[in-house]
Amino acid sequence: MSRHVIYLSLISIAIAGCSSNNKKQAIGDFDYADQQESKAIVIPSDLDKPQNDSEYSIPSNINKNGPIGANVDVRAPSLVLPVAASSRVEPTSDKAEIWFDQVLDDTELQLFIYQAIQDQLAEDGVALLKQDAKNKIFESDWYHKETEAGWIFTHIESTESMRFQYQITAKPHGRSVSLAVDLAEYMFTDQNGSTKTLGPIDKHRAEIAMLNKIVSQVDYKYRLKSRENRILRANQKLVSISDDKASLIVEMNKDDLWSNLPLFFEDNGFTISDLNETKQIYFVDYVKPEVSWWDSLWGDDKPLLNLANGKYQFKLAESGEGSELTILDEQGNALDRSLLVDNFALLEAALSFRNTF
Repeated sequence: MSRHVIYLSLISIAIAGCSSNNKKQAIGDFDYADQQESKAIVIPSDLDKPQNDSEYSIPSNINKNGPIGANVDVRAPSLVLPVAASSRVEPTSDKAEIWFDQVLDDTELQLFIYQAIQDQLAEDGVALLKQDAKNKIFESDWYHKETEAGWIFTHIESTESMRFQYQITAKPHGRSVSLAVDLAEYMFTDQNGSTKTLGPIDKHRAEIAMLNKIVSQVDYKYRLKSRENRILRANQKLVSISDDKASLIVEMNKDDLWSNLPLFFEDNGFTISDLNETKQIYFVDYVKPEVSWWDSLWGDDKPLLNLANGKYQFKLAESGEGSELTILDEQGNALDRSLLVDNFALLEAALSFRNTF
């Protein structure tokens, strides 16, 4: 039993040792920081000076007061991640800021971003405090992060708290909106006392991390909206039979329907033999697909059009904001309305292109 206790003690010491590594600091010695600069070579006055190439010379007007050795922060720089649709960053900007361009025409972009901030803070359990609604400047309540120490009996070793400011700025046309994040207040407390000061690198990293959370929330809301639109489209009747003609009305503009009809032909036994793009007519041959015994066994057989094998024409015309599709036989006569009714279930599903968009 005592051996097990010793093993556990050694493991806990090893874990504690690993967790105490400073991730800001390089691993290794820093002997180079103590090296003295070599003196310039003194050339006797009676000798010619050797040729000196200044290409790799270090200028004397650089900032020499930066950190060296163990004080150098070696962490990779934090970057704004424009993962949401139509989001971008200014390449020359060093601020925690991102731009969004209009994606949803039925939603005000500024309000959409504001709701994303609200949703993200709600997920984090932090309140959003309105400060200046007119100028679109808002602040969050405090984020608290506690660090525990100890193994069996734990205690709070340090507490870090942050509040953030969010500013939404829109272009005059309203279709481009920026979101900037600033650290409004900071507090760190441990056994050595408290401080309200955070270094510029850590401040920038905290602002970038918060901004990226909001960007991810915007991306999630875009995806959620897209899913809702797909469900709405799946449940919407996009194809109907004309009231006064033996033709179909498709809620899709004529150019889009023209470019997507080949997908319908390929899936339903039609082969394009010719076309007249000016008159918007496809000339096709129809051969009813054969359903094999294996397809029937495994349930892979799909409904087939109740049409005789032969030549047909698919003619398009505009109908309001949609299209009118007339199916003609080889002689150019429109198919009977009763034939459209018999095949409507298949035609409605196929010409809605629900599996395509």
